[in-house]
Amino acid sequence: MNRFAELLDRLSYEPRRNAKIRLMSEYFRSTPDPERGVALAALTGKLSFTNAKPGLIRALIAERTDPVLFELSYDYVGDLSETVALMWPAPKGLPEMGGNHAPFLSEIVEGLETLPKRDLPRQLALWLDGLDETGRWALLKLITGALRVGASARLAKTAVAALGDLPPDEVELVWPGLSMPYRELFAWAEGKGERPQTTDPVPFRPVMLAHAIEETDFSALDPASFAAEWKWDGIRVQAVCARSSDGTRAARLYSRTGEDISGAFPDLVEALDFDGALDGELLIVREKRVETFNVLQQRLNRKAVTTKMLAEFPAHIRAYDLLAVAGEDLRPLPFRDRRARLEALIARLETQGHTRLDLSPLVPFADWEGLAAARRDPASAGAGLDAEAVEGVMLKGWDTAYLPGRPKGPWWKWKRDPHTVDAVLMYAQRGHGKRSSFYSDYTFGVWTQGEEGDVLVPVGKAYFGFTDQELIEIDKFVRRATINRFGPVREVLHEPDEGLVLEVAFEGLARSTRHRSGVAMRFPRIARLRWDKPPREADRLETLEALLRQEE
Repeated sequence: MNRFAELLDRLSYEPRRNAKIRLMSEYFRSTPDPERGVALAALTGKLSFTNAKPGLIRALIAERTDPVLFELSYDYVGDLSETVALMWPAPKGLPEMGGNHAPFLSEIVEGLETLPKRDLPRQLALWLDGLDETGRWALLKLITGALRVGASARLAKTAVAALGDLPPDEVELVWPGLSMPYRELFAWAEGKGERPQTTDPVPFRPVMLAHAIEETDFSALDPASFAAEWKWDGIRVQAVCARSSDGTRAARLYSRTGEDISGAFPDLVEALDFDGALDGELLIVREKRVETFNVLQQRLNRKAVTTKMLAEFPAHIRAYDLLAVAGEDLRPLPFRDRRARLEALIARLETQGHTRLDLSPLVPFADWEGLAAARRDPASAGAGLDAEAVEGVMLKGWDTAYLPGRPKGPWWKWKRDPHTVDAVLMYAQRGHGKRSSFYSDYTFGVWTQGEEGDVLVPVGKAYFGFTDQELIEIDKFVRRATINRFGPVREVLHEPDEGLVLEVAFEGLARSTRHRSGVAMRFPRIARLRWDKPPREADRLETLEALLRQEE
């Protein structure tokens, strides 16, 4: 565990991408199985522990330190794992079990996955007693699921590829069929074994993602080399279906990250009846009309799906791409060929009466000005009644293969311009990882009429969108203008003539019973700081409610 903790510590302070890859590769090369496989699972976000939660950590430290001192320390440090790691008292003598032994990473993960809930507090305390400050910090980060050391899952897989002479994309392609501790993956990367093969009849295939296009990008792109299609405001999914030689049917629905979400959409899985793998958008379609994302949210993240919900919110897939058919991998083919095969498949399914699956239409355009006009007015450019569910356009190179990850050049996304609102900063909280010393998580509000005049009501939270320099400016303001504290949260000055106005960009609104304002923003982020505007000139709740009515 101490070696893994050292790796995390060095990654968190290393800003250079290639240096991070070297650090991870060196760790994987010098660490034996299964330790390195468990570390890879942690770095790629594949670990989740049902019974180990932040509340357990809080309870343990409360038994060993003064609670007031802990709260003051937590407020100052801003990170739960770091605070507990620093404050954990050194054990007096040897622990009752395990000696003064620094546990292995694999030992910890196995314990977190298998120990009953009642035994976890005692075992966690023993592990903490056997580790130094850095080891305790890494252990607690592992438990809370928030490593935040600047190493993405893609970067960790690239580090595995660097053990040999493998392209990172090759690791991405075999990844979905692998499981911890990834012995076969490391053997293949080091030239000691064959390429891993999956036996799953309906496997997930890594999705291809797009880069956001900028105005300066268009001059280097030829419109004739690209197809355009609507970017639907749903969730990206992959539908896989297969029939065995005895006629047994298997079907599965995946999120874009490879999570099996079949259980949440049994109606859709039951309707899948083809031999292959489709890439598309999960939507709600009622009376042949695509509903907005706000409607789709009624079906998302549900542990149980009722018969009433299935009837009121029928799930639907609008297909973008065909990845495989009848055992043939189509991903190496150019998009124009995959599109032709997809059109033929959807046409055949429609003639057979399938209604839960249709084709995402292409957007005709001759030049970038024409596509810009279609993006501004989807209803007049072929989207018709479904225009409200369009969030922009996608550009896909006609000659491009379907590649894993986010390669720059083949695919671009051109989303519609976001909504913006001027809101007043009300509360701030420290961030995590590199931001643990900055107040970087913000709650903001707009004005509405109260019993005694105008009052501010919170409408959203954001922790990104600003530059590093803007973060420093906001942090200084928060420290200077704090008027109250609630644990790690600071209330900042927000009067009509004193405070900080933030221009907040967001994708949409939904009604909410969890927010005092009655509305919730989708993907809010800080667009800019409005030092030029006094808080009394910030927007009003009525403006957001009017926008919400339009979206409904």
